[in-house]
Amino acid sequence: MNTQKAKSVQELSVNGKNYHYSSLKNLSEKGVDHLPFSIRILLENVLRNYDGFSITDEHVDTLLQWTPAPVDKDIPFKPARILMQDFTGVPAVVDMASLRAEFVRQGKDGQKINPAIPVDLVIDHSVQVDYFGTDYSYDKNVTLEFDRNKERYELLKWAQKGLNNFTVVPPGMGICHQVNLEYLAKGVIDRDGWLFPDTLVGTDSHTPMVNGIGVIAWGVGGIEAEAAMLGQPIFFTCPEVVGLKLTGKIPSHCTATDMVLSITRILRDKGVVGKFVEVFGDGLDNLTVTDRATISNMSPEFGCTVTYFPIDDRTLEYMHATNRSPEQIKIVEEYCKENLLWRTGNENILYSSVVELDLNTLEPTVSGPKRPQDKILVKDLSHKFTEILKDEHHRDYEPISKRTEYAWLSDGGSGTEFTFGKVPIEGPSHSEVIQDTLHTVRIKQNNSEFVLSDGSIVIAAITSCTNTSNPAVMVGAGLLARNAIEKGLRTKPWVKTSLAPGSKVVTKYLERSGLNTDLEALRFHTVGYGCTSCIGNSGPLPPAIATAVDKGELVVASVLSGNRNFEARVHPQVKMNFLMSPMLVVAYALTGHVDIDLTTEPLQYDPNGEPVYLKDIWPSREEIQKTINECLKQGDFEEVYDVIFDGSEDWQNLEVNLDQNFEWDRNSTYIKEAPFFENISADPDPVTDIKDARVLLYLGDSVTTDHISPAGSFKEDSAAGTYLKNNNVNKEDFNSYGSRRGNHEVMMRGTFANVRIKNKIADKEGGFSRYFPTNEVKTVFDTAMAYEKDHTPLIILAGKEYGSGSSRDWAAKGTFLLGVRAVIAESFERIHRSNLVGMGVAPLVFTDGQNAESLGLDGTETYNISGLAENLTPHKILEVKAVHPSGKETNFKVKARLDSAIEIEYYRHQGILQYVLREYLKNN
Repeated sequence: MNTQKAKSVQELSVNGKNYHYSSLKNLSEKGVDHLPFSIRILLENVLRNYDGFSITDEHVDTLLQWTPAPVDKDIPFKPARILMQDFTGVPAVVDMASLRAEFVRQGKDGQKINPAIPVDLVIDHSVQVDYFGTDYSYDKNVTLEFDRNKERYELLKWAQKGLNNFTVVPPGMGICHQVNLEYLAKGVIDRDGWLFPDTLVGTDSHTPMVNGIGVIAWGVGGIEAEAAMLGQPIFFTCPEVVGLKLTGKIPSHCTATDMVLSITRILRDKGVVGKFVEVFGDGLDNLTVTDRATISNMSPEFGCTVTYFPIDDRTLEYMHATNRSPEQIKIVEEYCKENLLWRTGNENILYSSVVELDLNTLEPTVSGPKRPQDKILVKDLSHKFTEILKDEHHRDYEPISKRTEYAWLSDGGSGTEFTFGKVPIEGPSHSEVIQDTLHTVRIKQNNSEFVLSDGSIVIAAITSCTNTSNPAVMVGAGLLARNAIEKGLRTKPWVKTSLAPGSKVVTKYLERSGLNTDLEALRFHTVGYGCTSCIGNSGPLPPAIATAVDKGELVVASVLSGNRNFEARVHPQVKMNFLMSPMLVVAYALTGHVDIDLTTEPLQYDPNGEPVYLKDIWPSREEIQKTINECLKQGDFEEVYDVIFDGSEDWQNLEVNLDQNFEWDRNSTYIKEAPFFENISADPDPVTDIKDARVLLYLGDSVTTDHISPAGSFKEDSAAGTYLKNNNVNKEDFNSYGSRRGNHEVMMRGTFANVRIKNKIADKEGGFSRYFPTNEVKTVFDTAMAYEKDHTPLIILAGKEYGSGSSRDWAAKGTFLLGVRAVIAESFERIHRSNLVGMGVAPLVFTDGQNAESLGLDGTETYNISGLAENLTPHKILEVKAVHPSGKETNFKVKARLDSAIEIEYYRHQGILQYVLREYLKNN
């Protein structure tokens, strides 16, 4: 046993029971008081899990000797538990069932394939906003959800009943991160006579939300999570820790959302990709746990791995308020105080660097139109809208002072009349009419008539655990709605409104306060308990609106209280998407358009023609807190979470076969056995160099997993749509890519099919590539299959931050199934790089400041990559030769981002799960 581990084992008595724990005191003469709290937790993890093989003396020493400029060494991490949502959880369960199936085929006992640590899967990504603005919206959306997802839910119920160490929260109960914050998170784990910090990884990039309650957790790909489920440590580079110092308090005219959007911009500018962020400063004393969780939730938007808030008195207050037991709270307090994991505010910690924010300086903020870090002050949005149209959409546009429409072209049909035009707008001086290209559509339908134009808001969604977990902004939204109603205001008829809370606790306190009635009066009815618009489940726009947007070529907007607004994510017809607080979502829904300065212009005019401004309906902080005190009860958490695993009658009526093997339905278009494990060999084939490869995609900077991985809806003429039609699935039953993640045939056809992706070797935007032997441009999938017939390996060329965004395993799985052997980029986001390795795809980075453009590469070349076949070591430098059709040769070097010996093993086995399966087969 490692001497440090032996020395660290101590006993602690809590609640009359004795526990073992790995003590951080007296580990060295220097002590650990100077270490960030997050590093202390990693140190405890390696001490407790030390085995001399996968976790060694070197790993202990690396963390014990951590400095603000840490050594470039890998450290292991064994989380206490795993969190999944259904989009990423379904393929993980498919893989588990497929591993069992192969285990049985090879004559083994399938029951031995089970998670080694607890896994909680929350079904929250499947509800879609088909119905809205009515009291029946929730019931109809739930009915449709079960109709569409019956096959997926049968698989998950099989897992709930048939796998050990695996729990499933049925649909309609909440969002995984909010359920984690309010219920699943323990702060400190009591297991097998030991106490240790609650830690986890999750198959959703917003898993760090639980950092707000003092739990170290981050998002990983489903591939990494599955390996951790099977007992493998997760390896990552020993991180720098950036200290985020908060001082002051949030002004009364601002919210926690304004704070987090400001922090997003600050930390993106700082550059924290792959780093830990730890928050300190006296500002923490003024932040509730839900304020903190709002910040932690958006860690992937900052680019960091975690945004950690140490446990303190505010943490215990929240645990009590959310009905954690007194015994559990006492364990958290006594363990953390005894083991140097309690924040007093008087620490003298050494950070790699420090970023400061005075909360007193905050102003009302939104972010958009397509990145969370694109911060815009509310007072500047009207002006910024002008720049967006000009820069992003090549429109010459002047600020609107008066909307005047004429020169209409009629296009009636289906009982609805449309009139389209490019509208002249009066300029600021009112002295002349400026000809511009503001597109406008007049819609006449069912005795109502209104005008849509560029900048009109067609979706206003109070959604996402980022904000619905925070009673301050939810109660604030309700009070703002109440005040607006009293002023005679109503939301605009073209706005698709929705409310999707992250837990049923939200509904209980809104109902107790009566604020649900006020929100519903503005058509913010509850449409479901799930992620909805934040993940692209906005549902279709009303037919008349959809037609106007398409035929009128309108650049319309969404406003949402979410965390993601990448291109085509919220809705494929909506090109501008702005993140904001729930309170501002309501305010903008009242205006109906984003080209407005809410700080100086009226939201609307009341029935008597009097202007109503935002300040007239903005509730005070005191009123918000008073309402929270009156309507939020500890008993709500007990009532909601006592039945969290039961599910609705629809869930309870699902019948599943509980054999050790999942019963695959060959006709299912939702669930298919994974193709990675069938008849696996005892040993992997030797690694070879890559010869005569072709470029499948040549991409620029900031290509996200939203561009790579299938998400949202898809069209009939897409490769995935064609596949479903050929399997007798009607268009109205396509559902979304996310709902079909358990079928590799759909997902590989949707990989790189994003309508906004820009492949430099294709001559049009969208999921297209070029098959160079015939120079034909076709879908990425069809191009890849043509190369597969030729036995031609494929590569991808990319720029900076390749793979940023959600932790989507299909971004790597689909890449592998398309025949891609390597991705050469300037840099990778952490999770996607790891996922590529986990699928046996080599992530390679240009060296010496070079990139594809500086090397003169145009993507038409054939590529040879040497150095993989022999003496492959972490970060090995490889040689690349690119031969242009003209005969010109370009030679350059790349670094293999295989960051550890164990990653090389994963790559050699063509994937992490193949490695684990072969180990299981050898040992059972």
